[in-house]
Amino acid sequence: MLKSQRTPAGDALTNLMLDLFRLNSQLLTAGDRLVAQLGLTSARWQILGAIVHAERPQPVAWLARDLGANRQNVQRIVNDLHAEGLLTFEANPHHRRAQLVVLTDKGRRAFNAAMALQAPWVTGLSEGLSVKDLQTVHRVVTALRKKLEPHED
Repeated sequence: MLKSQRTPAGDALTNLMLDLFRLNSQLLTAGDRLVAQLGLTSARWQILGAIVHAERPQPVAWLARDLGANRQNVQRIVNDLHAEGLLTFEANPHHRRAQLVVLTDKGRRAFNAAMALQAPWVTGLSEGLSVKDLQTVHRVVTALRKKLEPHED
């Protein structure tokens, strides 16, 4: 077997990445269970959240970029949410074909209901964890994300 050519920091980061992959899977499963009664999935909830937190209505491609997701996958979920009356499309004055995605009242109610379920869940999940440690993990994950983002040269 070949000896690892990684540095100690590289080994530590590899272990962190593997745990993050497992955590992501567990979070998606838990999120699906949490919002299933609302007719949502983690993916649908995530897209509703991206729309809510955007400064203004955006086309699907921008939502996908902000989520770090595949545009085609976001488009499929947006189409499903639209079919269920949670989203609507508006004309985009800057691009004739890339319509803007807008939350309907029904969509906002669904998102708010999901967040009402999330608050006690995340509070319980955070028990025993220090705010300082969580902020440190957030800073590390943000720094890694920035290193992985494509850079325009």
